[in-house]
Amino acid sequence: MKVKVISVLEDNYMYLVIEESTRDAVAVDAAVPKRLLEIIRKEDVVLRAILTTHHHWDHARGNEELAQLFPGLRVFGADQRIGALTHKVTHGQELSFGAIRVRCLFTPCHTSGHMCYFMWEDDSPDAPALFSGDTLFVGGCGQFFEGTAEQMHTNLTQILGALPKDTKVFCGHECTVRNLKFALKVEPENEMVKEKLAWARQRDDEDLPTVPSTLQEEFLYNPFLRLTEEPVQRFTGRTDPVEVLRALRSERDNFKKPKERPNPQAMLAFDWGLFGPFLEKK
Repeated sequence: MKVKVISVLEDNYMYLVIEESTRDAVAVDAAVPKRLLEIIRKEDVVLRAILTTHHHWDHARGNEELAQLFPGLRVFGADQRIGALTHKVTHGQELSFGAIRVRCLFTPCHTSGHMCYFMWEDDSPDAPALFSGDTLFVGGCGQFFEGTAEQMHTNLTQILGALPKDTKVFCGHECTVRNLKFALKVEPENEMVKEKLAWARQRDDEDLPTVPSTLQEEFLYNPFLRLTEEPVQRFTGRTDPVEVLRALRSERDNFKKPKERPNPQAMLAFDWGLFGPFLEKK
């Protein structure tokens, strides 16, 4: 199982997962068809399916075009708002693509229909992979657009946090430096945060991705997975883990510099796909 990390749009990631013995492939969050097709041709693989984490335009925009280009293409997801959806999946459902096994993990909060995908191959020495969309990021977690702190707490502790610690985390956006700057504000004495931030800045300078991380690493520097740690509780002034998470997310939302805060009308237009024709020309 080979994972191709594909940078698209401003800071999005889409992925192409290749079964090397058959040269079949599965795409995750196919937002930019043209770029995905380039990789498919270069790798000489056959696209068999798309796994979509959530309906947002910057994750699902390419589904309709790809479904037209590849008749019979299967599009999996948990939300009827996902374009070209052919197979609606549920929590715990398992899929197979040749030797590649997939377990669907329902993580509502960022959107009410958000699904993560845990992927592995039986009898493989390689670590499993988690495609976490906008639920879990390197050093952070997604915004609570359509859900609650209680839901995100369940997502991070009982669902994703319970996966094998060597699981590789492939998230939906490159926001590691910003996340770790916030983590350093939360835990200024955490040496793991300092080391990971320095590494992430170096990767950023070289225009290289910071994915994947591992779940084991995330527990060392991601404040959203460290809700019971004393420095994190001290920062939030809370001790109940859900309240710590709620306070952390609020602080993180306000941590953005004003110039980084997107215009609400622009974000709405973006979500509706009104910018599509302009971005297609890039």
